[in-house]
Amino acid sequence: MSNGHPIHFNLVAAAHAAMIEHGFQPDFPAGAAGELAAIQAHPAEMPATSGLQDLRQLLWSSIDNDTSKDLDQIEWAEQLADGRIRVLVGVADVDSRVHQGTVIDSHAQSETTSVYTGVRVFPMLPSELSEGITSLNQDRAAVVIEYSVDAAGTATDGKAYRALVRNQAQLAYNSVGAWLEGTGTAPAKVAANAALAAQLKLQDAAAQRMVGGRFQHGALDLETIETRPVMLADQAIEIARQFKNRATSLIEEFMVAANGVIARTFEQAGVASIRRIVRTPKRWDRIVELASGLGTTLPTEPDSKALNDFLLAQKQKDPDHFPDLSLATVKLMGPGEYVLVKPGEVSPGHFGLAVQDYTHSTAPNRRFPDVVTQRLLKAWIAKAAQPYSVDDLNAIATHCTLMEDNARKVEREMQKRIAAVVLAKRIGQSFPAIVTGVNHYGTFVRTLDPHVEGKVVEGGKGLDVGDKVTAKLVSTDPVRGFIDFAV
Repeated sequence: MSNGHPIHFNLVAAAHAAMIEHGFQPDFPAGAAGELAAIQAHPAEMPATSGLQDLRQLLWSSIDNDTSKDLDQIEWAEQLADGRIRVLVGVADVDSRVHQGTVIDSHAQSETTSVYTGVRVFPMLPSELSEGITSLNQDRAAVVIEYSVDAAGTATDGKAYRALVRNQAQLAYNSVGAWLEGTGTAPAKVAANAALAAQLKLQDAAAQRMVGGRFQHGALDLETIETRPVMLADQAIEIARQFKNRATSLIEEFMVAANGVIARTFEQAGVASIRRIVRTPKRWDRIVELASGLGTTLPTEPDSKALNDFLLAQKQKDPDHFPDLSLATVKLMGPGEYVLVKPGEVSPGHFGLAVQDYTHSTAPNRRFPDVVTQRLLKAWIAKAAQPYSVDDLNAIATHCTLMEDNARKVEREMQKRIAAVVLAKRIGQSFPAIVTGVNHYGTFVRTLDPHVEGKVVEGGKGLDVGDKVTAKLVSTDPVRGFIDFAV
């Protein structure tokens, strides 16, 4: 418990312990090092020997977080004569280096995801692979997903094939986003290359069409607040807010469309697969009640278009509370899950994205379902036997849903601990805040800067969700991730 003095709390050790507590094995098993050495010694596939198309001459680029090294996808687009924009998404061919049934693969199947704790990444694959040999940072084998975007934002003519690609510009969300929105100058690589600048503007145009098209069908425009710690050595010293922008939207739209192409490819081919779904909300009645309290009547049956119209209106009317309304909506919709979809079956679809056909295929360096999807697709392309049975896929889907839930718990616990460490030196200070929860556990507030949540231990009587208050920081406890305020 801190009384205002800086805290020396080992966040990295706490993250490692939290991983184990929630069923992860944060250290790679015996045998992984030997396999890794063999992969490193083995040359990569080249077009002449493997039947890969050679697409290295295209002006591919990647946009990711400033610090990301596990580059899963790269993009390229061209303007077609009929007004459509043809988009190519290259996805790292992890399967070409990590073979099914190996020690590294079995570990990935058990972990199912890389976990980002804010102080350390616990990678699903050894970082020598995910940040090196299978990262799209130079000449690499890839699965290319192609589609064309029309004026209404509909993606058609989807197909997938294997190719050799070369990332010619590694770019970052913040700088590209500011440039696309006209609030910042072009990143150095973009300023120095007119063809790259034109390429990104074209990609942005395609993405803007698609986001408009999905909103027409009821995709939800949600804005939950995401933060990241600012680290000095291995100590968290500040909490920074992460903002969405045109560049994050560009990549999001391209990935939603690419995942749709793969889902429909499996459907048409009669191949069983793992889909990513968010079911129609079971707690729709509570969403209706929330909207009613804000003066809007929603239909009695779940309707994503009506819900999004309400959300957009609220965002305009009350931007301060919109992240809290978004978070409440996300919680009431329920988490995403992985499910088996057999040939001829209709997928439950993804309520939040307003898409019926959706799988995970674009992040194989950090998500195991994407590796499975890649293997199913490559077997179909090669006209080979499918590598997983229906029972295998069902078991993998169930396990991936469980572990993703566990990863969220680890990440949430670490966010609280990081916040407790950062705020330890600010005890006694007061912050503008909003009441975010009132239940039998107590009253909770979120400070506006920095964005952290804590419990009201003094003066909470009579407060309700949405009230604006001034919250004085009383104490922090990094061990338990507690932050206590007096109002």
